[in-house]
Amino acid sequence: MIESLGLTKRLGGRAVVQDVTFRCEPGTVTGFLGPNGAGKTTTMRMLCGLSRPDAGTASVLDGAYRDLPNPGRRVGILLDAGAQHGGRRGQEALGVSAQMMGVAAARVPELLELVGLDRRAARQRLRQYSLGMRQRLGLAHALLGDPEVLILDEPANGLDPEGMRWMRELLRDFADRGGTVLLSSHLLHEVEAVADQMVIIGGGRIVAAGTRAELLADAGTLVCATDAAALGTALSAAGLAARPHADGGYVVDAEPEEVGRIALAGGVALTRLGPSESAGLEQLFFDLTSGAPDAGPAAADLQEAVR
Repeated sequence: MIESLGLTKRLGGRAVVQDVTFRCEPGTVTGFLGPNGAGKTTTMRMLCGLSRPDAGTASVLDGAYRDLPNPGRRVGILLDAGAQHGGRRGQEALGVSAQMMGVAAARVPELLELVGLDRRAARQRLRQYSLGMRQRLGLAHALLGDPEVLILDEPANGLDPEGMRWMRELLRDFADRGGTVLLSSHLLHEVEAVADQMVIIGGGRIVAAGTRAELLADAGTLVCATDAAALGTALSAAGLAARPHADGGYVVDAEPEEVGRIALAGGVALTRLGPSESAGLEQLFFDLTSGAPDAGPAAADLQEAVR
């Protein structure tokens, strides 16, 4: 289990994470969604004990991560796939970690095969690795101790579509066997395909949390027409709140039946009418995060990373 309770972090006198609270249960994948600079990495660093919060508490497996004996045997972490010694070979880098954690050396080749790094890749120096190969090796490090919890920051960066599908299957299998996964990403479709629940952060604050169905339950109605201007006029005249949708048309805070009656009364021919859930999470994500105050550029997280 992972729990964040009121986590707050200030950098340069400004709150980059503020009152962040959520919980990840065993047997689930939690997607931690937000645009770049929203505070995802800073939050995850506090969960892993790499950064001290100014307020709030973070717990992993019912206690502080720092208090876990040999934490790699219980919690697998991937925060920065590039943070590996470029002069080491893939098999050597994983072998050093195995020795430090007290993991049998036989697990190293097993994991390299599991993450799709062949013998040639195992003998290559890490400076020759592509970003996708570094991500795969980073996942091998996270899985090395056969942990109960995985905390992964943007693990799909650099992976091709086949690699992303492989990663989703791996994480789904891990959770289905009782593991707890916290997966940070700004790639909505990646998270939507695997997550049981989602936590959306914008401007350093949690703006929404729940399952996909719960997040979209009150998302309103998506309506499109051949004459978008006439549709907008009709909706405005009826006093309905409507906001433009990325694919055209409007998302309206009303039931489809009511929207249809208004369009009919206004003589507007509709080309699409239905629950906005059919538009997916993308519009919801933009609606929730576009108005959030900027948590600062990615440099804020970079500054935190060197502390």
